[in-house]
Amino acid sequence: MKLVGLSLLSPLPIVPFRKGPFPTASIATHSAPASIATQATHRAPASIKATKANIAEPASTTGRAREYHWPSPRLPPAELASSSPPTTIESNSDHHRPSPPPRRHPQPSTATATTHNHRQQPTTTGRARLLLNLIVMMDLQGLPASHGFHMPAEWEPHTQCWMGWPERPDNWRENAVPAQDVFAKVASAISRFEDVTVCASSGQWENARRMLPEHIRVLEISMNDSWFRDTGPTFVVKRSESGKAEQTIAGIDWNFNSWGGLEDGCYTDWSLDILVARKILAVERVHRFSHSMILEGGSIHVDGEGTCLTTEECLLNKNRNPHMSKNQIEDQLKTYLGVSKTIWLSRGLYGDDDTNGHIDNMCCFTRPGVVLLSWTDDESDPQYERSMEAYSLLSNETDASGRKFEIIKLHVPGPLYMTEKEAAGVVQGDDGKARLPGIRLAASYVNFYIANGGIIVPQFGDKKWDDEAVRVLSKAFPDHKVVGIEGSREIVLAGGNIHCITQQQPAF
Repeated sequence: MKLVGLSLLSPLPIVPFRKGPFPTASIATHSAPASIATQATHRAPASIKATKANIAEPASTTGRAREYHWPSPRLPPAELASSSPPTTIESNSDHHRPSPPPRRHPQPSTATATTHNHRQQPTTTGRARLLLNLIVMMDLQGLPASHGFHMPAEWEPHTQCWMGWPERPDNWRENAVPAQDVFAKVASAISRFEDVTVCASSGQWENARRMLPEHIRVLEISMNDSWFRDTGPTFVVKRSESGKAEQTIAGIDWNFNSWGGLEDGCYTDWSLDILVARKILAVERVHRFSHSMILEGGSIHVDGEGTCLTTEECLLNKNRNPHMSKNQIEDQLKTYLGVSKTIWLSRGLYGDDDTNGHIDNMCCFTRPGVVLLSWTDDESDPQYERSMEAYSLLSNETDASGRKFEIIKLHVPGPLYMTEKEAAGVVQGDDGKARLPGIRLAASYVNFYIANGGIIVPQFGDKKWDDEAVRVLSKAFPDHKVVGIEGSREIVLAGGNIHCITQQQPAF
């Protein structure tokens, strides 16, 4: 076990996490000092390098921003030869993770992540003496499965749900104002069942705090965009032995390249996104497993009993891990998620070009041995072929325990398309993915969130299939209350939905 300390620029109080309602004043300031405020989440200050170093995050109980810096920046990786066995991958070493590309549009040097002029920096000796006052992060060596960790099913109990806050105008129309309203609805709905933490940039913290109920905690964390399913940590748990005190939860910090890198990704600067998981784990004082493999949380689903669902369209895409074979990727899923069997669907939802076919738009578990599958009865719809293909594969498969699958069909809405008015509201630039009128939206009711006793499902304005989705999910989860979120079209316009913007933290 390796303790990684943080370089201290001012004392930072250690406040244990507690269940809501949360005191907001101790979490973030109402207005960050100009020296550390970022201009927008998708344009980071030039003084902040494109690594997991030099991070400044405000946190204070007195309203003044406290600054601290992460050590150990990510250095360019040594190439992983495709012929190398998976076990040779130094998955928990930061220096194997690629750095994102340089920013195209650096901000003026006045926005810096340096200490306040009036505050004297402590010496190295002083930093050591203040170690107990730091937020520290514990990086675990080795593989999660070898430590007894596994990824639990999403219906298992949660401590809380993590969400980001949208703002980039080249992805969210009308400066994200309509999307922020829907994000607030999602967060409020989830908070009826479990605690919620929403993370917003310094420029949006006050706005998020104003729009959200007081019992929802709001933190100030920088990000390039707000898809926390993919940039947040994948939490894994370990059932401790009776009477033995040990850490029972950890987080996997996967690598991230904006769903495809410079050529195929959704934006060209993801230098803040690759820090999100690390920051969340630090805030929660949770052990961290770092991995050099590129993987998004929306590309995997597990049943908590050894079975993983994914798609070849995404995980085997050349824009993710071209140096790794299918067997090597599967071995990594086994050793990091604690699964023993991976079921590969060929393709995800039709039109899901942003993620290259994430599984969370196509298929998910409702309990071990039972799956929900995105479906259409319209044989002329391109989705029909994909749904039939997946249905045939799953019908002939078994899970890790040898059970045959029960397959529940969940009809997709529409089809839905982006309108000219909606596309006109997006600032079309050279950094973000083009949002053009007439493109088919990757709308799916499978993209829902399971809370502690609640199902939060998108509603797209297609009454027939909106109502049908609520009916099917109510039957699939008889012990949960199904809550539909009107206006979820705003999220799918930007390339995802409710499951994509949420990340559960297990209660182990």
